[in-house]
Amino acid sequence: MHEVVCYDGFEPSGRMHIAQGVMKSLSVNKLTKAGCTVKIWVADWFAQLNNKMGGSLEKIRNVGQYMIEIWKATGMDNERVQFLWSSDEINAKADVYWPLVMDIARRNNLKRIIRCCQIMGRNESDELSAAQILYPCMQCADIFFLKADICQLGMDQRKVNMLAREYSDEVKRKPKPIILSHHMLSGLTGQGKMSKSDPNSAIYMEDEEAEVNVKIKKAFCPPQVTKENPCIEYVEYIILPWFGRFEVLRKEQDGGDKVYESMDDIITDYESGALHPSDLKSNLSKALNKILQPVRDHFKNNAEAAKLLKKVKAYRVTK
Repeated sequence: MHEVVCYDGFEPSGRMHIAQGVMKSLSVNKLTKAGCTVKIWVADWFAQLNNKMGGSLEKIRNVGQYMIEIWKATGMDNERVQFLWSSDEINAKADVYWPLVMDIARRNNLKRIIRCCQIMGRNESDELSAAQILYPCMQCADIFFLKADICQLGMDQRKVNMLAREYSDEVKRKPKPIILSHHMLSGLTGQGKMSKSDPNSAIYMEDEEAEVNVKIKKAFCPPQVTKENPCIEYVEYIILPWFGRFEVLRKEQDGGDKVYESMDDIITDYESGALHPSDLKSNLSKALNKILQPVRDHFKNNAEAAKLLKKVKAYRVTK
């Protein structure tokens, strides 16, 4: 029987926000439960090409290790998960990898490759280095190098995943990789997606309880508006999938306690005003802190993990 391989990957580029920590764990666990083997590509060379951590491979590898520690602490099913460091894997099989990269580069023009630059957090109008032109060709090659049947990545990676499907057509490779693109969480400030350079735009996986409470309290959450409301998104994409329910505890005069098991009911009550932003926020904070507590405990009680966190917090994020 054919083993179904799912590819996921990340650039070790700084502290981990909740979308990367919790949503990735939820997605990976769904795939492993369905019988997939998940190969998580720790893209250290890619982070270096993209000038993350000032291009220091040592710092990048420390950040990668810190991220792996977080996923283990969140309860990611590690039995069917392989963490593969790109530099190690590529060096071990250079004779397979580089001809693949070269073939992808040869078959695509520069304009098509530049269209993929969103995968690196760049815009097509940015002045790209030669390394950042190489990057999409390499990421496309990763899919075939890892023999992936499924690519499970964020919507921001869609263009390079489509490049891989186009390449499959070109070389008549079947089956083409299946693309699973997950939702990109909005930033808490209401200014588009989360940004690692703005600590208030996201909850980080090892944020203290008080930090979570303050960030959610300050978060953009317009009354009776559910579209592009980051607090509603957090409930939909993190709390409900994690707990299967969203508990709202409040005073009797404010409507009393209520347990929501569907997003439709939450949207109905929020849009009608029956669920007030302050009640949504206070209960969202409680639920987030429950999810994050095992991660905090891990970094407090495990000496190696604590040392890693201290190092990563001291690093300056470079773009």
